[in-house]
Amino acid sequence: MNRIKHGLAGGKTMLASRMNNLNPYVPGEQPEDREYIKINANENPFPPSPKVKEALKNFLDKDFKKLGLYPDPDSRKLHEAIADMLNCTGGVLSRCQIEGDALDGTGSAKVKPASEDKIPFTVTPDMIYTGNGSDEVLSFVFYAFFDSDKKLICPEHSYSFYPVYCGFYDIPRLPVELNEDWTLKTEKMTSLARENDSPIIFANPNAPTSICLSREQVKKMLDDAPKNRIFVVDEAYVDFGGESVIPLLKDYKNLVVVRTFSKSICGAGLRSGYIVADPELVNAVTTVKNSLNHFPMDAMTQVACTAACGDIAYYAERAKEICEVRDDFISYLRNKGYTVCDSKTNFVFVKKDGLNGKKAYEFIKQNGILVRRFDTPGIEEYLRITIGTKEQMNELKKVMDKLD
Repeated sequence: MNRIKHGLAGGKTMLASRMNNLNPYVPGEQPEDREYIKINANENPFPPSPKVKEALKNFLDKDFKKLGLYPDPDSRKLHEAIADMLNCTGGVLSRCQIEGDALDGTGSAKVKPASEDKIPFTVTPDMIYTGNGSDEVLSFVFYAFFDSDKKLICPEHSYSFYPVYCGFYDIPRLPVELNEDWTLKTEKMTSLARENDSPIIFANPNAPTSICLSREQVKKMLDDAPKNRIFVVDEAYVDFGGESVIPLLKDYKNLVVVRTFSKSICGAGLRSGYIVADPELVNAVTTVKNSLNHFPMDAMTQVACTAACGDIAYYAERAKEICEVRDDFISYLRNKGYTVCDSKTNFVFVKKDGLNGKKAYEFIKQNGILVRRFDTPGIEEYLRITIGTKEQMNELKKVMDKLD
């Protein structure tokens, strides 16, 4: 934990006491000592759609002066585009049916949701809130719905920003250990939520384990959890083969679904995330936003993300490609004797008996490839490896062959 220890004369600190509760998030490293194959931050290895580049160029050519003006604080065009995108895809890109050539650069290809993903109602713009990356969106969700007098139920191992925000907002956290196979103890989570009258949050698919609950499993949790407390499902990785719970929003008004442009939509550099929820809950998060930063979404990000939603077939094709490369890499790992969770994400969670996780991570780095290792008790022997291009993963295979 990073602490600032400077003080004033006489030993009086310059810092507020609340600083003592902060344990800052540690992102994947970005060293500059050499050129690396970077597969340690769950970024998408492909560039955004050509339509995004075209939209940004048009904006700079025709509306450059708008950079001197404040952007739309409510991101209305983007909210309309996100709602349309979700209705067209069902919220899971890798299973979409694609009509036309999604990679020809014209943006003319169309998508249809898989039958199991079709949303049984129409997602409307008033069900959408957007912010500066899903991390900021999560921060506002924590502020709006979780309080200091109620314990927050979450998995012991999940997105590592959750405990950061608990410290930031002074929210007591009640982590629940995972099963031996890294699946969530769903019944224990809901039982503790009832016992403590608590809200729940988890990532689905979960990170760093990559495992996904089915929609029916989440529905069972919603049925068992307190109806008067918010239930948050973080779907950052769902487009890579998970099951979105957006179809459950019609019947569960306490459900908040958090999503991002950083993973399947190749937009980590844009910083854009969003929630899908009942309009009343969206209004609550908007109130938090307007009390802190009225303009979290800059004009160019709104343009880029709107254009991305308009060419969603491109991203569906890229998601399918990543899933194919992932499944091939999982087969390779298992054939080499590695233990690998059944991933529904753009990464794998992997270890090998007798192979020290830290030494494996360091060896791979020495060979010019960055993967992620968490120095956290219980998962310190595992590596989290982002799925890159086929070529990048072939280079990693060559390095991992030398680990035996």
